[in-house]
Amino acid sequence: MKKIFTEFPYLSVEQSLVIFRLTLAGLFMAHAVMRFFAPNYFHEFGDFLAQRSVPFAHGLPYIATAIEMIGGTLLIFNKFARWVALGFFGISAGGIIIIHATLGWFVGEWGQGGCEYSVALCVMCLLMAAVDREKQKAKTLEAI
Repeated sequence: MKKIFTEFPYLSVEQSLVIFRLTLAGLFMAHAVMRFFAPNYFHEFGDFLAQRSVPFAHGLPYIATAIEMIGGTLLIFNKFARWVALGFFGISAGGIIIIHATLGWFVGEWGQGGCEYSVALCVMCLLMAAVDREKQKAKTLEAI
């Protein structure tokens, strides 16, 4: 019985990081895919952004969607993870500033649409970028 608890989560750090990377990719890709099921999403969100004087308001939803879809695919194949994480961080931070901050902290239970999930995504992006940076440093040192 003791081994059940002491060995949890039964994965190495490396295995956990693979799951983490794939989950981050999946979360952003799912977010992007859902836009195609909302009628007039791109136009309406562009209008929403334009009302808030966001630059490139009508192009931004397309750009964010492309970053999420292409970036998610790159993360699945573990390519350019640091730069993908930077793009994802920008999308999440922008979402906090433009939408979620005005809705409070909580997403569910005690709120609706708040910042907590987006903040968690930002922290996940920072971790992904840091992990990738360290791996790139290790590869550089090995090559020397």
